Amino acid sequence: MTSPAPVLYEERDGIAFITLNRPEKLNTLNEHVIQGIADGIDEATASEEARAIILRGAGRAFTAGYDLNPDPDNRPERPRRWGAPRVERRDGAWDPVQDLQFMGANMKRFMKLWECPKPVIAQLHGYALGGGTDLILCADQIFMAEDALIGYPPSRVYGTPTTMLWVYRLGLEHAKQFLLSGEQIDAATAYRIGLVSRVLPEDQLASEAEAYARRFANIPANQLALNKLLINQAFENMGLRTTQLLGTFFDGVTRNTEEALRWREQFGELGFRETIRRRDGPFSDYGERPR
Repeated sequence: MTSPAPVLYEERDGIAFITLNRPEKLNTLNEHVIQGIADGIDEATASEEARAIILRGAGRAFTAGYDLNPDPDNRPERPRRWGAPRVERRDGAWDPVQDLQFMGANMKRFMKLWECPKPVIAQLHGYALGGGTDLILCADQIFMAEDALIGYPPSRVYGTPTTMLWVYRLGLEHAKQFLLSGEQIDAATAYRIGLVSRVLPEDQLASEAEAYARRFANIPANQLALNKLLINQAFENMGLRTTQLLGTFFDGVTRNTEEALRWREQFGELGFRETIRRRDGPFSDYGERPR
């Protein structure tokens, strides 16, 4: 049997829908999903009919972030360094240039949402965590279900944001509040601090996002593209691309500290779920929040 596509693309009523389609894995991000999103953005950009884009997830969540526990047959191959000869590495050695190339390729594909000349609305239900926030914060607007969560728990160990749009979207105080602690952000808080545009009951989320996206058909495409470019340029002038370079490099550093390596080893010693439980338990959030 043919496996279902990891990302679905369709156009309807002037809207391009890009749907993350690994519901059995909570839409966790791997090479196939990330490339599928990038291809979907390219297809929507080239479409004469699509005037706006909605990015969404199938199943229980938008995305749980990067797939840290992939099936053995689906582990990604690291690229060779730019034009560098292959070197046999000792066990446990970290190649910072190779890591930067690998994660930088992911970051650049996420930024296709930012660079697309058409409005991109992210439709967030369930949760968007970790690397999923690197993706979703590149969208122009986020519509969030009222029971959804967003956050970057890798701040506690094993990661830094690569697209690093937190500080540009939230400002200094709130960026530090949620990145230094990695604490979860519920929908009411996300709306209050300006992280999302709308908060809606989940059963109204899709219809409201679609109704909003259809309005863009009443605005000339050139007008939309130029206004988006102008707004984005203001943030690029604040050093966004430099911040992203540092964020992507630091992400590799934080995944290769002694603390990070010991944490990753616990996947085999304690199991994946127990390791995550011990990370988030002291904060009583995400999967460890009181029911």
